[in-house]
Amino acid sequence: MKGFNIGGLNIQVPIIQGGMGVGISLSGLAAAVANEGGIGVISCAGLGLIHRDKAKDYLQANIDGLILEIRKAREKTKGIIGVNIMGALSNFEDMVRTTIAEKADIIFAGAGLPLNLPSFLKPDSVTRLVPIVSSGKAARLLCTKWKSSYDYLPDAFVVEGPKAGGHLGFKPEQINDERYALENIVPEVVEEVRFFEEKYNKEIPVIAAGGIYDGEGMYNIMSKGAKGIQLGSRFVTTHECDASDTFKQLYISSEENDLEIIQSPVGMPGRAFTNSFLDKVRQGLKMPISCPFHCIKTCDISKSPYCIVTALYNAAKGNLTNGYVFAGSNAYRAKTIMSVKEVFSEFMTDFKKKAEEVMK
Repeated sequence: MKGFNIGGLNIQVPIIQGGMGVGISLSGLAAAVANEGGIGVISCAGLGLIHRDKAKDYLQANIDGLILEIRKAREKTKGIIGVNIMGALSNFEDMVRTTIAEKADIIFAGAGLPLNLPSFLKPDSVTRLVPIVSSGKAARLLCTKWKSSYDYLPDAFVVEGPKAGGHLGFKPEQINDERYALENIVPEVVEEVRFFEEKYNKEIPVIAAGGIYDGEGMYNIMSKGAKGIQLGSRFVTTHECDASDTFKQLYISSEENDLEIIQSPVGMPGRAFTNSFLDKVRQGLKMPISCPFHCIKTCDISKSPYCIVTALYNAAKGNLTNGYVFAGSNAYRAKTIMSVKEVFSEFMTDFKKKAEEVMK
């Protein structure tokens, strides 16, 4: 298992922690992952709920909350800290500007193509830019657009497959179509990126995400050209994860058939654990009266069956009656709470074992 570089940053262990909101990936988890040599990631989704102050509006509370989480993470680690920012957020620009101003190491931008992301960089900015894509076509479009408009190429790509938790960048009929499997789209992105690497003499590593659960899976996807992996669900069931114990125990007690694909108010399909809240949504019993946040550009409150940021926040706090839990396709395999250090150790041991088997 080798490290790699993102825009000159040396990633000692090629494991990136996924940005999980609302309130799952905060400074505690991010710092713990960074301390093990990976990349710790803070999710900025819904920070205005977590750090709400009655004297401030929701959007300002998001900015203040992000500043606080980045600074808290910096106090706990000298490792690499990134921020996950959804392109669908109505305050996307504020979150990007704040992240850059606070000199976070990396922005991971998904839930839409961040075509103008380099425009926020200043001459003295140190933040690297890593888009999250689900196809080679998207990677090619971003490279072409960024280079022509800003003379900038992505510092890396995260390729997220359909086995990921949360919102998925696929149509419902593509989720179980093998043509869109992570094992197939990673080589496509690697091939598209290689053209720009060779033409402009810049390394653009590809990071694989979605359904990777152990060191064997890590070895297999890295043999397809990925330089690293991104993990979400594996880090939920750690002591350092910022979610409540009730949230974590849902993973521990779950079975494979407890997972389902839902249609999110954001307008994208997503993978979550089924529960009574989602049952009520299907029955048409959950209807919002008003929207106090306007946090997602694509969320139409007149048609949405519930407020997603509130539902996810409730779940993170352990209130599963009024919320639900996103999870990757292999999340049910977790059977115990362990430390982040133990997760890293397990991955490295299994990766080495698989490599030795292949070499025989």
